[in-house]
Amino acid sequence: MTGVATFGLRLGTLRTSLRLLVALIAGAVSVLTLPPVHWVPLLAVTLPSLLWLLDGVRSKVGAFCLGWAFGTGFFAAGLYWVSNALLVDAAQFGWLVPFAITGLGVGLGLFHGLLLLLVHLSGTRGLGRVVTFAALWTLLEIVRGYAFTGFPWNLAASIWAEWPTMLQSLAWIGSYGLSLITVLAFSLPALISWQGRRGVAASVAGLLVLVLLGIIGSQRLPEQAAPIVDGVTLRLVQPNIPQSEKWRNDLRQANLRDHLALSLAEGDKPVTHVIWSETALPYALDGKDDAELRTALADALRDDDSASPRADGRKGPILITGTVRKTPAGVEPFQVWNSMVALDDTGTVVAQFDKAHLVPFGEYMPLKSILPLKKITAGLVDFTAGPGPATEAMPGTPPVSPLICYEAIFPGAVTAGSDSATRPGWLLNLTNDGWYGLSAGPYQHYASTRMRAVEEGLPLVRVANTGISAIVDPWGREVARLDLEAKGFVDGPLPQALPATLFAHWGNALPLCLAVIALMAGVFGGRRRVS
Repeated sequence: MTGVATFGLRLGTLRTSLRLLVALIAGAVSVLTLPPVHWVPLLAVTLPSLLWLLDGVRSKVGAFCLGWAFGTGFFAAGLYWVSNALLVDAAQFGWLVPFAITGLGVGLGLFHGLLLLLVHLSGTRGLGRVVTFAALWTLLEIVRGYAFTGFPWNLAASIWAEWPTMLQSLAWIGSYGLSLITVLAFSLPALISWQGRRGVAASVAGLLVLVLLGIIGSQRLPEQAAPIVDGVTLRLVQPNIPQSEKWRNDLRQANLRDHLALSLAEGDKPVTHVIWSETALPYALDGKDDAELRTALADALRDDDSASPRADGRKGPILITGTVRKTPAGVEPFQVWNSMVALDDTGTVVAQFDKAHLVPFGEYMPLKSILPLKKITAGLVDFTAGPGPATEAMPGTPPVSPLICYEAIFPGAVTAGSDSATRPGWLLNLTNDGWYGLSAGPYQHYASTRMRAVEEGLPLVRVANTGISAIVDPWGREVARLDLEAKGFVDGPLPQALPATLFAHWGNALPLCLAVIALMAGVFGGRRRVS
């Protein structure tokens, strides 16, 4: 381990410019631990390296700039795919690509700048510094999840998204709690440079904690498949329509025919619910003027000749689709909503939900008086936000909590509540990741939504225009899946919900308390040891 100790010492003696460059690279390399790559052990290199680099910093500005460099690399590399959305209409928005990538990296990197500044100001050393670092990392992830409308993307916990055994702790401590354990365990090798053999022992202890977490998770995971809701067969339709073709007037009917063809394809079992993605329909569905289209869709999906009425009397499946809702003609002010609408076999709207957490610059333009730009999505009118998480009645299934697009990435904010009156029986995420093409973005998005299932103890159904579409049970295991940029459909059951988890009852309060306790322990222990 002398090589590791020597390496750590050398990082602490680098000149300022080289130190910042190494931090930038370390941040970018850390992205390889995230979906879809999941090279998890790299974090045991990049996080200790960041702490070793901090050893050579003597000023507050230097500490802040060091963290800022790391964060810039992390977010610029981790969110590069956002630029794909600007290339859908490259003539109008392509020039913004370098500004978007740089701006996201530099802007979100401020959180890591603040992180290292606070670690520097804490005056901690040794194990206390590592604990303080992990606690502050977690607290700032929580802040990032709420500040400026919130953006809890690529949390440290998401490196475990492909291992359901590691995800089971989400049911108790949520994503932020798992981030705390993850950052702490992978930062402990920094002690090898500071404390020699004691550092090695601490690093092994951190590894054992992760192993123990996996063992506990494996004990929570049942060997058998999840129980299913009787009488429900879902069809997830993924037409894989490129975003550049989705709203073209000359292709609207062809796109609709694609959706219907996939919806009507023969399957192994009668389908009770057909689910389309976010804004699958380029037409409104809820107004008086839209009754003809609603009836046509219901007629297309109904089989009057060969299908006998179901137990509930319906002759066709419920159609659940994303669509744009708007105020009736002549009603002022004119408003539009990004919505989910469900139609029965007569074309009647039986459920409806409006997206509440809108995407800045995509669905509305913040700071309009300062930024003379248009939103990226079609139309000149900003979308109007809905009222927030809701438990909606859905014919033929337990009540559902609809989540449109990135509403599903917010830990603790995907249901209306955990009591019997407000708790849903499943989560439904309609999204359109076609904006981001074949990139890391859809994988990261899917990983985040999959973690919500374990946190809440609820099955998740996710339908995306270009993928990834999937049915996930309340333990985070895939029941059915359509891969990215695959055209087709997949039929599957709806798993039953588990009893409300500890996290479902307490939300982010528990991981927040854990992070605060860790911070106090790190600062007190680290400073006492120094004195």
